Amino acid sequence: MNIKQNLFNQCEAFVNKRAQTVEEIISSNQKALQSETKSSAGDKHETGRAMLQLEMEKASHQLSGIQEMKEILSKIDISKNSTIAHLGSIIETDSVNYFLSISAGQLIVNDKVYFAVSVSSPIGKLLLGKTMHDELIFNGKKSKITLVI
Repeated sequence: MNIKQNLFNQCEAFVNKRAQTVEEIISSNQKALQSETKSSAGDKHETGRAMLQLEMEKASHQLSGIQEMKEILSKIDISKNSTIAHLGSIIETDSVNYFLSISAGQLIVNDKVYFAVSVSSPIGKLLLGKTMHDELIFNGKKSKITLVI
């Protein structure tokens, strides 16, 4: 399996794991809301319900973010190689390696570390459109692009 395919698969696994976690939280909160209805009364009851509602809203917000990530991943064509950095590109510099996709953090392929970054992140915006031998300055550090595929 090539590096790009491996990185893409790790990003998909990252999104699926987050989706599963959020769905479990929603399910657990729904059960808790139902049991809150059956039990106690008064202010404590109302506070408990309000807290659960907030948790549910937060989880559904996270779910929409996960859906966005899935849509971004669906736009990536890993068979497409280009010397100009775009969504789905691997960019190696003399200091850090990147995979322009979604913000999934550190990924490792063949003992090499890559950072999956979104094209809308500050570093992603900076990398977009760059080519081999371009230099960039990020967080005060200068680096040179050694490979774009």
